[in-house]
Amino acid sequence: MTVTPLLQISKLSKSFGGVQAVSQVSFDLNEGELLGVIGPNGSGKTTLVNLISRFVKPSSGKVIYKGRPIHSLPAYKIVRLGIARTFQMVRPFYQLPAYKNMIIPLFSPRVKGLVGGKYGDRDAVALDLLEEVGFERDAHVAYKIAGALPQGYLKRLELAKAIALEPDLIILDELFSGLSLAEVASIVPIIEKLRLQGKTIIMIEHRLKELFKIADRIIVMNYGEKIADGPSSEVMEQDEVKNAYLGTE
Repeated sequence: MTVTPLLQISKLSKSFGGVQAVSQVSFDLNEGELLGVIGPNGSGKTTLVNLISRFVKPSSGKVIYKGRPIHSLPAYKIVRLGIARTFQMVRPFYQLPAYKNMIIPLFSPRVKGLVGGKYGDRDAVALDLLEEVGFERDAHVAYKIAGALPQGYLKRLELAKAIALEPDLIILDELFSGLSLAEVASIVPIIEKLRLQGKTIIMIEHRLKELFKIADRIIVMNYGEKIADGPSSEVMEQDEVKNAYLGTE
């Protein structure tokens, strides 16, 4: 029996003027898989996930999700289909309490459709979600305005907003960036729990050691092209990958 991949990327490309940010990238992603996307700065990683989530319109190529072409859909329809993402640069509503930042995803058409429009007390749901990602309810951190929170909590808030959308595919753009080793160690179990719940995950990361511990597979980007695809132990041994990270003599 042939299993259809959850996500199929076919010859996806994007150019900005004369700059080819993503060039002819193709890969499949199976349901429940955790895919790491790595590469040097400027290699096209974020542009790639911007194309998948349709924050950027592709120049050419296809994105197939659950057997359906989605590369021509607007971003809000992508979310409704079950794809959520975080952003490397967090931009919460800084003047609102952290838990009030959760209201927009909890009132989204996707969530309303999944729960039949009857979600109950959304403030309580927001607090529960924040607690799941590491907000200590007893410390009242969730009630503080977002602008007063340190980076670690802002990244957790970003993750909670994505989880609130009840997605099947979650894209995490440098979730570990700017976090301490202890903070990363506390977030890894949250990602592992999402996997146990059957979520499919794409992670862009520069924190390779931490990523390799949880990823099933790694894609390496360089100058907009996919130069390697496979288990971390194999891709990092390839000469082209070593040259991308270390250069050539």
